[in-house]
Amino acid sequence: MRIPGFALVLALAGLQALLLPARAASPPPWMDSSMGLLLGELTARHGPAQRLRVQRGLAQTARYWRPEDGGAGDFEDFVRAHFTADAQALDGLFQRLEAALAGLEAHREEAARGFQRPLRLDLGPSLPVDRILAGFDPGAHDPEDFFHDRLAFAVLLNFPLTSLEERRRDGAAWSPRQWAEARLAGRFARRVPGAALQDLAAAAAGAEAAAQAWRIRPERLVDAHGRRLLAPGPGLLWHWDLRDAIRAQYGSGRAGLARQRLLYQALERFAEQAVPGAALADPGPDWDPARNRLLPPPGPGAAPPPPDRVRALLQVFQAERRLDAALPLAPTRMARAFKDDRQLPETQVRQALEQLCASPLLARAAGVLRARLGRPLEPFDVWYDGFGWGARPPEALDDLARRRYPDLAAVQADLPRLLGVLGFPAASAASAVRAVRLEPARGASCTLGGTVALRPGEAGFRSFVACLHNTGHALARRLARAEADHPALAGYPGPPFEEALAFLVQSKAMDLLAFPPAPGAALDAFWSACAGAGTALVELELWRWLYAHPGAAPDQAQEALLAAARGVWNRWFAPAFGCRDALVLGTPGDLASSRLGLADHPLGWVIALQLQARQGPSARLGETLPRLARLGGLTPDLWLERAGAGPLDPGVLMRAAEADLARLE
Repeated sequence: MRIPGFALVLALAGLQALLLPARAASPPPWMDSSMGLLLGELTARHGPAQRLRVQRGLAQTARYWRPEDGGAGDFEDFVRAHFTADAQALDGLFQRLEAALAGLEAHREEAARGFQRPLRLDLGPSLPVDRILAGFDPGAHDPEDFFHDRLAFAVLLNFPLTSLEERRRDGAAWSPRQWAEARLAGRFARRVPGAALQDLAAAAAGAEAAAQAWRIRPERLVDAHGRRLLAPGPGLLWHWDLRDAIRAQYGSGRAGLARQRLLYQALERFAEQAVPGAALADPGPDWDPARNRLLPPPGPGAAPPPPDRVRALLQVFQAERRLDAALPLAPTRMARAFKDDRQLPETQVRQALEQLCASPLLARAAGVLRARLGRPLEPFDVWYDGFGWGARPPEALDDLARRRYPDLAAVQADLPRLLGVLGFPAASAASAVRAVRLEPARGASCTLGGTVALRPGEAGFRSFVACLHNTGHALARRLARAEADHPALAGYPGPPFEEALAFLVQSKAMDLLAFPPAPGAALDAFWSACAGAGTALVELELWRWLYAHPGAAPDQAQEALLAAARGVWNRWFAPAFGCRDALVLGTPGDLASSRLGLADHPLGWVIALQLQARQGPSARLGETLPRLARLGGLTPDLWLERAGAGPLDPGVLMRAAEADLARLE
């Protein structure tokens, strides 16, 4: 039978090692006697085969029971009423809970997206209330309410609450049902005050709104001679649009290099938070970022200062600290970001990031790029993305993509054909198209459920790639729910895995345009992963500094950010690039709101290349993505093992990049 088999696993491993550490607060004085009474009573009633389940269920329930939940009689009555021993009854309980919680989660996510749409999508003029709407979390009070109404206790009494170490050690022997039980119980591993979660949602929305306010019209950037080098266009958003504008200048000779330097000078002022408020006003004066002067100089009080992104970061940090106090098992954001969100130890993630940055391939790739550009490298070249284009001019791909997809509507209309080319059956492609909508983003590109929000701007190859990437996110989320063996198991081991599936879709861009690929796609992925690893290391250093200086003022945190950006650059990138003290790794616009999420990008590339190495270049994503989604929310190494890709290994990406380098050098 299933239950005794699982109990045997617990017995062999040692029950005390599997149970969670002692509760943060002292238990009520009656708890030990009540647990002893109930253990004997329930074991006698249901038989010795249930003893380990009773022990574990009692320990899990007692761990979260507080005085406001009731006294000894309430605890004992609840346990007697809700402990379920019969296998058939336990199946019914699991199915009832799983279905109800899955439905609630779907509705809650839909409600949250509705509140975020005005801030994230270009639905018309931006309103002050948009930030308030985005800062509302419809599910913030759910965890607290589930304990108050005792639903959480019903789950914890009957299903195993597992640690990451236990899942990594024993999970390979578990059935999908056992994994689903562990995931179901895991929803109640935290008893968090709803007010703390609501504060965090509001702080994150504030950071997002602050980032969106950093925009400048390109024609108002001038060089040291007062010359406008960039054509008029929509406001450029820090740092995403300025980064892409820099990328768009490769292949434009000396004039393009001058525009790149001008854009990067503006980004450095952004990193320093030295941009005059009038530079962001529209209309407003021209701005020379190299000398940080406005032309003509505005009068006093002409414009308010731009939003302080470091102050927004500190608000997010303080909101996380309020969660720390309520979560003794994950008492820092680092613990939650790595062990809980990614199911990867921080040391393993850091080692993977540093392995990428320390690779001698970075210097070799820099040499290839230096020869291709015919000049010394500059810090912004860390964002180069054209190794896979070969020797062909970038205009060729841009022109082709622009003719075929002049706007989002053209891509939306062609989605059925694109998904068919990727190998999705007609019925599946039609269903996916109905669930995926492309809309213009107010800020950075993102995915809100089935809505793909893309930054407005000139159409071209990079816009098409961004569209594919975010469509990949939408498909991955849809498939996770559609393909899972159990709703409780739906999802992926962590954000890097969904990122990897999005990268797999993105990697088909040239195929979908019927443009012959050139050697260098893996090298592009490696170069991008290294840049992402650098920014992630800066973010990690900054958060460690914040926890060491929890009362830091904004100006102190700003200096810490600049020091981290320079330090990571000088250690890992300066030898390859030949320049020191660059701030490029400290410019990401979402540094304040990502909450230690910047490592997902480089880890996603690593996982994507591992999957590609296993699947081969001819794999049809219409078959691969559903199969991968079906694996569900396992631990990372087990998921990769069952995907046929082996344990997490940056070396796979580096070996693929080295093969490209051998062809390009």
